[in-house]
Amino acid sequence: MPTIARLLTYLPTTDAAHSLATALIDARLIACANIGAQLTSLYSWQGTREETPEVQLWLKTRSDLAPDVMAKIEQLHPYDCPLIALDEITVNQAYADWVNAQTR
Repeated sequence: MPTIARLLTYLPTTDAAHSLATALIDARLIACANIGAQLTSLYSWQGTREETPEVQLWLKTRSDLAPDVMAKIEQLHPYDCPLIALDEITVNQAYADWVNAQTR
């Protein structure tokens, strides 16, 4: 069964997630993006406990493009230290073929 790369990051707003996803699609680095609902993140940043709204962004691409996608996310992301998580997922052949056709 074929596999593809799935990346996850969080952004401060839906507009920021949409902007990042659009840039990656336009560059043909990803086939698609899923922008999730707003959630609340709790964390410590520079010695202060923070509680901020964030939006989850899932991205799907070919496995060989994952390093390029990660680099582009780091370049475009509004955070100083964004989470960029990567895993490989097994998908059906038709979906894998579509991802391959949509990416460079």
